[in-house]
Amino acid sequence: MKIAQKSIKFLALALLVLISATSFASSTDKKHDTQNDGGRVNSKEEISDYIKHHLADSHDFTLFSYSNDAGERKHFGFSLPVILWSSKGLVAFMSSEFHHNDDGHVLVDRKGLKFAKIHSKIFELDANASTVSFDETHHATNAHKVLDFSITKSVVGILIAGFLIFFGFTKLAKQYKTRDIPKGFGRVLEPLVLYVRDEIAKPNIGEKKYRKFMPYLLTVFFFIWILNLMGLTPLGFNVTGQIAVTVCLALITLVVYITNGSKDFWAHTLWMPGVPKLLRPILAVLELAGFLLIKPFSLLVRLFANITAGHSVVMGIAALMILLKSQFGTVGATGISFFLTLFLTVIELLVAFLQAFIFTMLSALFIGMAVEEHEHH
Repeated sequence: MKIAQKSIKFLALALLVLISATSFASSTDKKHDTQNDGGRVNSKEEISDYIKHHLADSHDFTLFSYSNDAGERKHFGFSLPVILWSSKGLVAFMSSEFHHNDDGHVLVDRKGLKFAKIHSKIFELDANASTVSFDETHHATNAHKVLDFSITKSVVGILIAGFLIFFGFTKLAKQYKTRDIPKGFGRVLEPLVLYVRDEIAKPNIGEKKYRKFMPYLLTVFFFIWILNLMGLTPLGFNVTGQIAVTVCLALITLVVYITNGSKDFWAHTLWMPGVPKLLRPILAVLELAGFLLIKPFSLLVRLFANITAGHSVVMGIAALMILLKSQFGTVGATGISFFLTLFLTVIELLVAFLQAFIFTMLSALFIGMAVEEHEHH
C-alpha cells in the first residue's frame, strides 16, 4: 500500500524535527531533583510542585519511587544521555553523573568544565568557578546556558511512538502486497486508516488531491493519538503537553499547506478579486496573518492546553487521598480519589482520540483551503 509506505517517510522526517526541537527546549522540573529529591508530598504546595514536575520534561526516567526501612526515598528508573554543546565543543555523559555538592546544586566535571543542573536546566559555570552564585531573584550569576541536545524523557516517548507507527505501517504495507484484506493487527489499523481517509481527508481536501496528503495526515493522527495514550500510562509521559512538540507539529502543517498552495490560492490571498483595490493590501495582510500565524497558533495551543489541563486535573484529583485524609480517613479519601480518577481517566481516553482527530481535521482543512481551485466565470 503506497500510502502506508509514504507515511513511513513522513514519520522519519517528523521524528527528526520533533527530537531536535524537544532537545533544545528547556525543561522546568522543580526542586524534586535537588532539595526535595523526589520525596513524599503531604501538603497542597508540595502537590502543586509535584504536578509541575510531572508535566515538565526530564533528563532521566523514573518509573516509581519507594521508601526503604530506614525511611530513605529510593527511585527506580534509568539515566538518559546528556549531550551538550559547550565552550569547548561537544560534551556527552549520562544523567546519572549529576551529583549534589555541598551547597545542594548538581555538578558534573567534563573537559575541564563544570556543568550545573539547576531545576533541570543545565548551565556551564564560568572559568575557575566551583559553585553556583545567585542574585536576589535566584538567577545564576556565574553560569550560562549551553545548547542542550540531550535525549530527554519526551524524546524517549517520541522514539517509542515513532517505532510503533513504523512497525505497524510497515506490517500493513507488506500485507497489502499479498492480500486485499489484512490480518492480525492490520485489521485494527485498516478501519482507522479508512476513517482518516473517508472522514477527514476526502471531505476537506477533495477527491482529486487527498491522496497526496494522506501519508502526512495518517502520520500526524497516529503520532498524536499514541503519545496521548502514553501520557495516560504510569510511565508519566507528557510529550504532547510540551509546547516545543506542539509548535513543531503546527509548523510542519504550516510548511505542508504553504508549499502546496495553488496559484489560485496565492492570487486570492495576495490580491483578492471582487473587492476595491484600496482594500486589497489590507486584506492581503489579514489573510497572510491568518495562514502564517493564527492557524498554526490555534493548532499548537489547542493540543498543548487540552493535554496539559487533562494531566493536571487527573493528578490533582488523585492527590485528594492526601488532602482529604484528615476529613474522611485514609480509606474514605482513597476511595473518593480512586473513583474520581478512574472516571476522569476514562474521559481522558476519549480526549486522547479527540485531540488527535481535531489536529488532523484542522490540518486537512487548512491544506484543503490552500490547494482548492476556484472556478472563474
